[in-house]
Amino acid sequence: MFIKGLIIGVIVSAPIGPIGLLCIQRTLNGGRKRGIATALGASTSDLLYACIAVFSMSIVVNFIETHQLILQIIGTIVVFFFGLYTFMDDPRKKLTKLKQENSYDDFITSFGLTISNPIVIVLFMFLFAKFHYINEDITFIRSVLSIVFIMFGAAFWWTFLVYLVDFFRGKFNVRGLYIVNKVTGVLLMIIAPINLISTLIG
Repeated sequence: MFIKGLIIGVIVSAPIGPIGLLCIQRTLNGGRKRGIATALGASTSDLLYACIAVFSMSIVVNFIETHQLILQIIGTIVVFFFGLYTFMDDPRKKLTKLKQENSYDDFITSFGLTISNPIVIVLFMFLFAKFHYINEDITFIRSVLSIVFIMFGAAFWWTFLVYLVDFFRGKFNVRGLYIVNKVTGVLLMIIAPINLISTLIG
């Protein structure tokens, strides 16, 4: 169960989607502290969804299937406008303030973006089935342990990503940080509608 939980945690976290891009951008702009805060926000949201997936499968699946389109539209709008904000943001104007940045804000925005995509629950359920991770006869203790193991996997991935990006951070000058913001913003604005279109045709 431990190994399977780690694998599921990594699979859920590893795709470089909106939160991955945001984590990279913030690590490059403000260092490990901001990257870790962003990662913790995403991990907390994933923790909540993992708990829901483990303890309320049938109810949640029915709700998501019924309201999938509106949930996806809301998530798309949130990600798109956050991408626009990131694109418009100029790190060159804030270099003197980086040490005073509030990591709490990084945590909240990351959590808000991740929680706006409840389709993650479906991904958890798919992975649970694929790896035969949980079943109807599972005890409460094993259910809790299954969630803890998943979070270990997610934490491993986010920590690895932040430290890897921070390792290369010294190679970026001020203009490099400016370009990172622009590229991140554009990618977020592109990813948002692509996710919605994939939902509509899939």
